[in-house]
Amino acid sequence: MIPFHELRVGDIVLVNFEGQRSEGEVIGRSEGDRMLQVETAVQAFWYFPNDLYPIALDENQLFGFGFERQDMPDGSVKYLKGPFRILLSAPGNFSQFTIWYREDHRQIHEPIPVHTLQNHYHQMTKVDLLREVKAH
Repeated sequence: MIPFHELRVGDIVLVNFEGQRSEGEVIGRSEGDRMLQVETAVQAFWYFPNDLYPIALDENQLFGFGFERQDMPDGSVKYLKGPFRILLSAPGNFSQFTIWYREDHRQIHEPIPVHTLQNHYHQMTKVDLLREVKAH
């Protein structure tokens, strides 16, 4: 479950529909009902927060948002998307890392889900972090 107040339109989550989990994007919020509209590959539907689950942040998720990987000489890994940076102390170590955009630096001290990174990105850049659409 993800608390209602943590989710914004554009956030990527897992939805539980009839026992199956599917990835989807929040496309609407109903403050009064405290429900979220999520669009999956199959449909758009309204869900209560207890039917939504976080997606673990990893390298594949970053690539889906258009980040580029840069291996550093000291063994750390930097991910870049424009002027926004994510620095991992070691490859695959998403439990302690730094994110920054211009003068705003933030230390992350625990694994975070994808929607939390999207929210940090929006707070720091004032731009939504959305999935890259690939042309076929």
